[in-house]
Amino acid sequence: MSDVNSFFVLREKAVPEVLLKVVEAKKLMEKHKVKNVQEAVERVGISRSSFYKYKDDIYPFSESDRGISITLSLLIEDRPGILSQVLKAMAEGGANILTIHQSIPVNAVASISLSIQILPGQSLSEIVRELEALDGILEVKVLAREQIN
Repeated sequence: MSDVNSFFVLREKAVPEVLLKVVEAKKLMEKHKVKNVQEAVERVGISRSSFYKYKDDIYPFSESDRGISITLSLLIEDRPGILSQVLKAMAEGGANILTIHQSIPVNAVASISLSIQILPGQSLSEIVRELEALDGILEVKVLAREQIN
């Protein structure tokens, strides 16, 4: 396996039980049915370490017409034109930029936070691969994913 982020769509029956329980615990917390992570994991029957190990890597799949909102974190070299390349890759991937924030560069490296909307049929993994392939991109992380209602 490569170190590039890959994404898969699986039927629920193919997903290990611990991952399904992580999704359950996340839903309990999102709907404020529990006070904290400890209460959520106790309720679904998994350990806190399992929850923290997988919480950023499993999301329920939804086929909404509105798409999903993704928050990305990028570390980029502080050189002219790199942000422009990022925005071009987003446009070519069909992503709609919702918000963008760039920090002041420190040691010739800037941090960018992007919130984007992608519609069903568009590929988050392809967008991430395109970003990672750009000259001057040091790191790309998917921080959050939220269904747009």
